[in-house]
Amino acid sequence: MLHTHRYSLYGCIAILLWSCLMALSRSVSEQLGPIGGAASLYTVSSILLVLIMGIPKLSKFSKSYLLIGGALFVCYEIFLSLALGMANSRHQAIEMAVINYLWPAMTVLVAVILSKKKTNLLVYPSIVLAFFGVAWSISGDQGLSVSQISANIATNPATYSMAFFGAIIWAIYCNYTQKVANGENAITLFFIATAVTLWIQYALSNETGMTYTLGASIDLFLAGVVMGAGYALWNMAILGGNMVLLATMSYFTPIFSTLFSSLILGLTLSTTFWQGVVMVTIGSIACWWVTREKAGSSEAVGQIEKVEG
Repeated sequence: MLHTHRYSLYGCIAILLWSCLMALSRSVSEQLGPIGGAASLYTVSSILLVLIMGIPKLSKFSKSYLLIGGALFVCYEIFLSLALGMANSRHQAIEMAVINYLWPAMTVLVAVILSKKKTNLLVYPSIVLAFFGVAWSISGDQGLSVSQISANIATNPATYSMAFFGAIIWAIYCNYTQKVANGENAITLFFIATAVTLWIQYALSNETGMTYTLGASIDLFLAGVVMGAGYALWNMAILGGNMVLLATMSYFTPIFSTLFSSLILGLTLSTTFWQGVVMVTIGSIACWWVTREKAGSSEAVGQIEKVEG
């Protein structure tokens, strides 16, 4: 019993660490640039993951998992990191994070679409609630307004698009890797691939040279440690922790992430914004709840393989 509690605690700490990552990523990008900051962050994280977990052998993984799963992973990470870094303001960056947290509901939606089994009809209003929560958050204090949402998106359509399509990509990744990964985890290789891709993108971009000040270096190191330590603790958690508890905890990540982001970035969020975040969280939990018997614990693990994204 104590063994299970200890490993469950590791998982809970991982979730809390990852909840700080959105704000730390934004802070790094403000100081080093959207692409350069992301490239630096994934480089530091890759080094830490190699030191903690080692480099897995390529022969352990199927080619489809490495190529297709890896491509989906890299695309998602780049979309999310650039959406956070290219947001017009810190508040808009938190909006990107909330949009990103549509991925649990979308993961269930993709699984339902691909499944031939009969699905609980309650899953659909649960998904709608999650989407409604995002719309409610980005509408502002005026309440739900299509014109206001359109106006907000028009200020920076690229970031809103990357955040939204990133959530879709991660939902596809979760369902795909569950079928082809065979229980193996190539996360270290995928992080290295993400870092390399971002450095290539940085070399081809118009971003000016980066200056690693003391503040930027500290934030970069903290973000790398949060990401690397989170993965290390999570890997231990799934070996002996209570996966039902951890799955439930993971679906509260939007609330944890928004809270820590507001504290780290020094923002005061409106009641309307918080209401939207809660709706996203409840919608995601409801999706998992009404499909949990069909999904089983293995799907819960697959869906929350990376809860900070």
